[in-house]
Amino acid sequence: MNPQPPAGSFMWGENDPSEGGAIYTSTCIDQVTFVYFGPEGPPAVVIDPAVLAQEALDKMLLRPPAIGITPKPGGKGVVGMPVYLWTERGPETYGPNTASASAGGVTVTATAKVTRIVWNMGDGKSVTCTTPGTPYRAEYGKQPSPDCGHRYTAPSSTTATGKYHVTATSTWTIDWQATTGQTGQFIETRQSAVDVTVVEVQVLN
Repeated sequence: MNPQPPAGSFMWGENDPSEGGAIYTSTCIDQVTFVYFGPEGPPAVVIDPAVLAQEALDKMLLRPPAIGITPKPGGKGVVGMPVYLWTERGPETYGPNTASASAGGVTVTATAKVTRIVWNMGDGKSVTCTTPGTPYRAEYGKQPSPDCGHRYTAPSSTTATGKYHVTATSTWTIDWQATTGQTGQFIETRQSAVDVTVVEVQVLN
């Protein structure tokens, strides 16, 4: 408080102002309280970098994979043909995505990026890709994907729905570093899904 209450004020309670302490005001939701601290003053506020890291993470928008797949949903693929799997590359769908948070002179910077995508293909098999995948182009023809692909060995008519339900689950790894030297890591997952139709081509002799 400035000025300090006079000696003998009820605010001092049983404390002696001549010992060098002081009365501080504390305001919380419009309610003011009076607190006595000795000569050393109020205790230092301890900043937890992990809390700031979470605040930085909360500022990011980390989306599930923006699925790209051949055959395209709504179209038809063929048993045995290469299936290409990929996601859009961007800060929100693959990273890197960066944000910071500060308090009490401490700043934490967090960087998030996808470290893998697990594709469950709906036929009981899964594909784990550590790249965003390669978008399919017509000139690739029947060549398999160089980094993230699959082949169906049975038509989707063998499933209850007549389609393969494909899910893509991305694992976001968020590394953070504080200006005080501390570091840490969070893991987040996001998932999206599509349905594809795969048919079997009958060869006539």
